[in-house]
Amino acid sequence: MKESSPPQLARNVTRLAHLDLPGAGQVYVQGNYAYIGHLPNKQNLGTSIVDIADPRKPRVVAQINLDDPTSHSHKARVIGDIMIVNSERNMTAIGRKADDLPGLRVSLREELGRDPNHAELAAKLGVNESDIPMVEAAEKNPYDKGGFKTYDVADRAKPKLIAFHKTHGIGVHRFDMDANYAYISTEMPGYKGNILVIYDIRNPAKPDEVSRWWLPGQHIAGGEKPAWPGRQHRLHHALRSGDRMFAGCWHGGVRVIDVSDIRKPRTIGAYNYHPPFPEPSHTFMEVPFRIGGRHIALAIDEEDHAHDEKEMARRRGRPHGCLWVFDITDVAKIQPLAIFQVSELDSPYSRAAPGRFGAHQFHERMDDTLVYCTWFAGGLRIVDIADPSAPQEVGHYIPQPAQGQAGPQTNDVDVDQRGIIYLVDRGPGLNILEFKRAN
Repeated sequence: MKESSPPQLARNVTRLAHLDLPGAGQVYVQGNYAYIGHLPNKQNLGTSIVDIADPRKPRVVAQINLDDPTSHSHKARVIGDIMIVNSERNMTAIGRKADDLPGLRVSLREELGRDPNHAELAAKLGVNESDIPMVEAAEKNPYDKGGFKTYDVADRAKPKLIAFHKTHGIGVHRFDMDANYAYISTEMPGYKGNILVIYDIRNPAKPDEVSRWWLPGQHIAGGEKPAWPGRQHRLHHALRSGDRMFAGCWHGGVRVIDVSDIRKPRTIGAYNYHPPFPEPSHTFMEVPFRIGGRHIALAIDEEDHAHDEKEMARRRGRPHGCLWVFDITDVAKIQPLAIFQVSELDSPYSRAAPGRFGAHQFHERMDDTLVYCTWFAGGLRIVDIADPSAPQEVGHYIPQPAQGQAGPQTNDVDVDQRGIIYLVDRGPGLNILEFKRAN
């Protein structure tokens, strides 16, 4: 029997340049600059601004270091001369467990007739017993640095802090923005999990809350009760498109929100594929043009993390996080058209642990039928949806893992007006790439 050939690390994609930067959560391109939001790192670096006028010779022009070692700032967006970055707690999962600990102790005392031990607390929280001291430490030191910061970046080499707006809980995760508003995914008092909070940022020094949107059941202070465990249904990310917003809601699927009245956002469409699909909905995006007469939207899942070989093996055979294609011609009746998936055979790192293999994010600004998707250990996948019912991969690039890394963990991507691709990893590095479709 003939053995299959090893997977190609690149197809129709060439690397133009590389910058050795700390791992990143987002890369966002505007004009001749790339803005990179970093994940927690030893340098306590929050944001890098990179001159990409010559994509073969990128150069860092400014970096913002964090003054709070308990926070990270892994997202960044720019409109004109205003940049917004998030402030979110390090070890967010531990922080959320800490918030749940007091109520859990009370309920277990009532159930057991005594104080619960670490093993009993861990079983209810869904963590290892060895994690409980970290959870208790987080409980004793509540986090209060969550929110978002606005910067003046008129001089890209000298960003100036304008304001720091605090929110609540673990802070801000993802967001969208335009010249008038910021669309923030954050925890807020009285709500279970992240909700959408819309701010007027026309005066960037004083962001003014305009409205909120949440999934029914999240507003516990208003008497609502979640019909799901923990924070499984919550806003992850919402993108504005005209008078509508498209929201990925984790295990709650996707939602379309009418914001024609910005002070009264309301849900006008929904689709939830959980169950049977196990991976949560990360981002939901409208395609800004019709394809074959259809109004199309895309959703992408986030592959869950596997901490060891045993967990990675357990997940083999189940669906990985994938790319969804929807017909939203009638948003009240969203219809799935296709799923795009990457086989474990298509990356030499698909079973590397710790890590993830599966989808994560796509670039959020489309001007043709190409969708640029990050796929953790699968690298970058370029997918053509010219036929929305049959998406086809037309190129890919799998970075070499950084030293000490089991495999790449490709996290975010953006594409500039020249078609140049900017790819960041959870490990070190910004890769600048060029795609040329084969004839």
